Amino acid sequence: MRICSAGIDRNKASFQLSFDGRPVIAYPGESLAAALLSADERMLRITSAGQGRGLFCGMGVCGECTVIVDGVSRRACMTPAQSGQSVTTAPARAAVGPVPPAQSALPTATPDVLVIGAGPAGLSAARSAALAGLSVLVADERGKAGGQYFKQPGSGFKVDPSRIDQQFREGADLFESTKAAGVQFIFDTQLWSAERDAVTGALRLGLLGAGRIFLALPKRLVLATGAYERAFPFPGWTLPGVMTTGACQTLLRAYQTAPGRRVLVAGNGPLNLQVAVELQHSGVEVVALIEQASAPSLARVGDAARLALSAPNLVGDGIAQLALLRRKGVPLLYRHVVVEAEGEGAVRRVRVGQIGQDGHIVPASIRTFEADALCVGMGFLPQAEVARALGCRFDDAPGGPGLIAVRDAVGRSSVDNVFIVGDGGGLGGARVAMAQGMLAGTEAATDLGQTLSGGLKAESAAARRALARHLRFQKALWRLYAPAKLCGPVATAQTLLCRCEDVSYGTIEKLIAGGLTDIGSIKRQCRAGMGRCQGRYCGALIRNMLGSQPGASLDKGFAPRSPFKPVPIAALASSASSAK
Repeated sequence: MRICSAGIDRNKASFQLSFDGRPVIAYPGESLAAALLSADERMLRITSAGQGRGLFCGMGVCGECTVIVDGVSRRACMTPAQSGQSVTTAPARAAVGPVPPAQSALPTATPDVLVIGAGPAGLSAARSAALAGLSVLVADERGKAGGQYFKQPGSGFKVDPSRIDQQFREGADLFESTKAAGVQFIFDTQLWSAERDAVTGALRLGLLGAGRIFLALPKRLVLATGAYERAFPFPGWTLPGVMTTGACQTLLRAYQTAPGRRVLVAGNGPLNLQVAVELQHSGVEVVALIEQASAPSLARVGDAARLALSAPNLVGDGIAQLALLRRKGVPLLYRHVVVEAEGEGAVRRVRVGQIGQDGHIVPASIRTFEADALCVGMGFLPQAEVARALGCRFDDAPGGPGLIAVRDAVGRSSVDNVFIVGDGGGLGGARVAMAQGMLAGTEAATDLGQTLSGGLKAESAAARRALARHLRFQKALWRLYAPAKLCGPVATAQTLLCRCEDVSYGTIEKLIAGGLTDIGSIKRQCRAGMGRCQGRYCGALIRNMLGSQPGASLDKGFAPRSPFKPVPIAALASSASSAK
């Protein structure tokens, strides 16, 4: 379902591509996923068990939206729609495409600073490092800067800066100021390998863009890889039409596409509220907003006051968003979670239930909503695999899932020439990420002998104050949004835990009951973590299951190895032959 936000219009004529032989109308600037969803083509790949899958993460992490484009396997969410494309449903095992001609030599970039990720943290780090006089290269897997927070419309859209919302405008302004500082950008480029010499500390990173491998040998590396939404399995969570809240927001903001006409938003955290309001503004019927946290109460007035003191504008926005949904008659159900999604070939119905005081679902509370899309956001996990592969230390995040990087106030990791900024090192939101990024960029410049100007020193001081303020805001925010305790999973023994390899909860439970106490052994026994997402979704779930077992080895998850995301074997073959 195509929409049109204020200040953003499709300014070019439509074109046609085909999906499984059926014509699909698309527009410049759309992703394949957005174009196919607008044509109500929800099932994009088939699993080895014969099940259909569709768009899920919307950011190139899970691989559930894999399709075959002109004979080559592609992620629909990361692939631009183009005229004349022949797109087909991806089978369980796709044939490898043709091997391109060998490269005569691997191109090599040698910037002072390489920044991975062009979101709020990466842009801020790149800008301050460049203003301090360093050569800076930014690589991002997407086609445009902005990341998950500052999602920008695709290149085929006409944008009126005077009419777009503040979030669009702020992202565009940050990108323009970063470019003006002299930063170089390479988009549609994937970091697939990272090495650090054990003796010299020299960094060597492999990147893939336009089907070709090249190398980067930076003096300093800034990892601004961001986060992805953590999994919350329930019966039916693999149905096409069930996606993350972030995927929904990417469709809305970057591609002006809604995931459906009747959408239910569920999970935990303020992003769900924001997306529900954006859907409402887009003309979509929001059938309900389901929140696992308890409703606001007088008992939480202290945290609300701390929020207001730290960021009054953000608090005002939240109050206005809640008021809008109430005026529109959208049901807001607190202490509720999704217990099942149902449908034939795609989601059609969503069942939700209330969490009782004992942590169990109250059977009498279960109700069903008719919906053609379900967007679930249960918080985030850092994309930490690159940093971990380079030897950066991580600890378990206190009081929550995931990992947190061992780093100082300016983002320097335990590996001295590697900085980790933003949510890739621990969850803190866009404002924290921007402050950390700015400080990391100036620190990298100081490392390399640059003298900071008076203006940059003043910006650094302001960033330190902002960082402290927004960290206070985040602590108070997540106390307000503390999820009601849920005793045991909603998933049944038959519910898939590993989406990629079709491994069920019951299979993992039997392996643990049989004496397996570490995540590596479980992986070897059942292939969990060996699929396209490389354990990003099932890894945290298995760690949680192991956490309650005596004697379990709670390492940091599956061992990170190159390639960090699937890479066409043809590109590797081409680069390998050039190195002979």
